[in-house]
Amino acid sequence: MDSQHWKDRMHNGKVYFTTDEELMREQTKCLDLLYDFNHTRPTELEKRNALLQQLFAEVGENCYIEPPLCANWGKHTHFGNHVYANFHLTLVDDTHIYVGDSVMFGPNVTVVTAGHPVDPELRRKVAQFNIPVHIGNNVWIGAGAIILPGVHIGDNSVIGAGSIVCKDIPANVVAVGNPCRVMREIGERDREYYYKDRRIDL
Repeated sequence: MDSQHWKDRMHNGKVYFTTDEELMREQTKCLDLLYDFNHTRPTELEKRNALLQQLFAEVGENCYIEPPLCANWGKHTHFGNHVYANFHLTLVDDTHIYVGDSVMFGPNVTVVTAGHPVDPELRRKVAQFNIPVHIGNNVWIGAGAIILPGVHIGDNSVIGAGSIVCKDIPANVVAVGNPCRVMREIGERDREYYYKDRRIDL
């Protein structure tokens, strides 16, 4: 089958094989751009921004990513405005990752769209499937969290550090754990206290 057939299957959730030579060549272009981005100096902000514009499908205004960044494709990732990512963001973007405005990623966060069949014969042939991930506006994803294929995270929600997010998370909640579960809604107390019993004094 031709490369277009496998490209179509990359984005429709069906199983495909990742060994197509044209797909591998396209992915190598992303890896070259990533190498350049990850070897910029901290003072080379304009260069970093230019490389992100080449690498990602969309990059909004005032986005900042601390190198090193890892991505499978880059061109399947969509960032809104004012996105901040701390060190070691990993984007397994074999299909699309949509990130809203004012999203914060803690260090060592992984966002995964790809999976592999459990059947060992298919895995031996390097079979894969991809399901998009959607992250809403004003979401904070804590350090070391892992977002798995097909997940939707609603606006304003907080994902606790180290959480494994395998199901959708609604808007306006704090969710933690493995598997990640809603702990509580964001409410009036959060406008008064920023951490345990520490009162906001701004």
